[in-house]
Amino acid sequence: MTNAIPPATVARVPIPANGVDYRNKIVLAPMVRSGELPSRLLALKYGADLVWGPETIDRSLIGAERRINPRNGTIEFTRMPSNGGRPDKPTKASIIYRIDRARESGRLIFQMGTANPDLAVQAARVVAADVDGIDVNSGCPKPFSTSGGMGAALLRTPDLLVSILEALVKEVGEPFKIGISVKIRILSEPDATRALVSRLVRTGITGLTVHCRTTPMRPRERAIRDQLRMIAEICHEAGVACIMNGDVTSRDEGLALMTEYGVDGAMIATSAETNSSCFRAEADGGAAPWREVVYEYLKFCLEVENRLGNTKYLMNMLIPGKNKEFKEAKQCKTYLDICRNLGFDDLVPAAMRVDEILDLSQKWESVPASAPASAHVNAEAPEGKSKAVQHAMESEAARAAGGGAARSKAAPAMPNGCGPIRRTSVPEQKVKVDAAQPAPDATVPPVEAQTQAQSQPQVAV
Repeated sequence: MTNAIPPATVARVPIPANGVDYRNKIVLAPMVRSGELPSRLLALKYGADLVWGPETIDRSLIGAERRINPRNGTIEFTRMPSNGGRPDKPTKASIIYRIDRARESGRLIFQMGTANPDLAVQAARVVAADVDGIDVNSGCPKPFSTSGGMGAALLRTPDLLVSILEALVKEVGEPFKIGISVKIRILSEPDATRALVSRLVRTGITGLTVHCRTTPMRPRERAIRDQLRMIAEICHEAGVACIMNGDVTSRDEGLALMTEYGVDGAMIATSAETNSSCFRAEADGGAAPWREVVYEYLKFCLEVENRLGNTKYLMNMLIPGKNKEFKEAKQCKTYLDICRNLGFDDLVPAAMRVDEILDLSQKWESVPASAPASAHVNAEAPEGKSKAVQHAMESEAARAAGGGAARSKAAPAMPNGCGPIRRTSVPEQKVKVDAAQPAPDATVPPVEAQTQAQSQPQVAV
C-alpha cells in the first residue's frame, strides 16, 4: 500500500502584523493628481478593496511635518515652500500628503518615487506608522519620474531597484510591521522580464504589481498579457502576491482576468478616473449615473478640505464632456459656485465653510435670484466660525425664505489651527482604526435620497 501524495501547497510569504494581503483584491491604481484622498475615499465607497495613493517623491516627504487637522481629523504631512529664495514673501505650508485613518485604515498603500535606498528609507519612515504598505514605483514612464532615475528608469538598473527594496524591507517593513511591494512594467523580451521578476521576489517583498505594457507604450495602446501567467508563476513560487494592471475596466472584469491568468488581484486606473463606481459589481448595482458619483466625490472633497484645483481636475473627467455642467464646472472658482451650478443645494453651507478655510470666499459669484430651500440646512455657523461665514449662511437662509440679496464676499479667512506635529513615524504608536467609522467632524450631512432624485439615467463610460 502506497502512501497518498499530499496536496500541493502554495508558498506564501508571511503578512506583517500591520500589513495587508494583496490576494483576492480589486484595487485603485496609483495616479498622480487622480489619487488624492477624496478619490481614494470615493473608490472605497464603491467597493475598492485597497487604494494606492499617488506617487510621492522621497525628497518631498523627508523633513515634512505631520499634523492633525482639528476640523476633520485627517493626517496632513506638510512642509514650507522655499518661495524662490525670497524671505519677505508670505509663506503657507503645502500639504504633501493627506490620510484619513478613520476610513482608509487597513486599505491604504503609499507609493514612493525614489532612486536611492537611503532616501527611500528616510521618506518611508515619515509615513510608515500611518499606512498599511509601501510600494516602490518602477513603472511610471513619464519624464518627471524617469529623469531622476525613478519610475520605469529603475527597470534599466535592476541592481539599484533590488537594493532599494531590500533596504525598505529591513529598515522600514520589519520595524513597522508593514509590507513592502513594487510596481513594474513588462520588458520587451520575456526572458528579461523573467530575470527581473525572479530577482525582485527574493528581496522580501509581499506583493508585485505588473503593468502589462512596456515603458514606451501609452494608455491608448492595448495591454500585452502574454507574459502575465509567467510572471504570476514566478511570484507564486516565491510566495509573493501578483497583481495585474492594464486595461482592467471593472470589478467583474478584474475577477474574470484573475481566473484566466492565475494572478492574485487586479488594479484599475483610467476607468476609475471616469467613474469610480467601476469597483461595484454588477450584482450590487454596477456603474452609477455620473451625477451620483460627482455628488459623492464633491462631498468627500468638502469633508477633507481638498484643494479646489485638484477637485476640478477629477470632476472634469467624472462629468461627461458633452454636458453643459462640464463647461460650467470648469469655469467655477469656488466650491459654492460648483454646488449651485450642479444643483447640490444641501452641500452649500459646507461649501461656503470650506471656501473660507481655503481663502476662496472673496471669489464667490453673485447670488442667483432663485434660492434653494435646502439652504436652511446647517444655516447657523458652528461655534468658532468667523462673522463672515455666519453672515453668508444667514443670507443663504434668508434668500431661501424669500429675503433679499445675499452677501457675495466674506472677510479674510480665519487662521487655520493644526494639531500635534511630528517629523518621523514611531513603530510602536501605530493604531488601527475601524474602517467603518465615519470621519470625525465631517462637515457634510449624508443625503442619499436627494442624490438619487438628482441623478440622470446616464452612465459615464
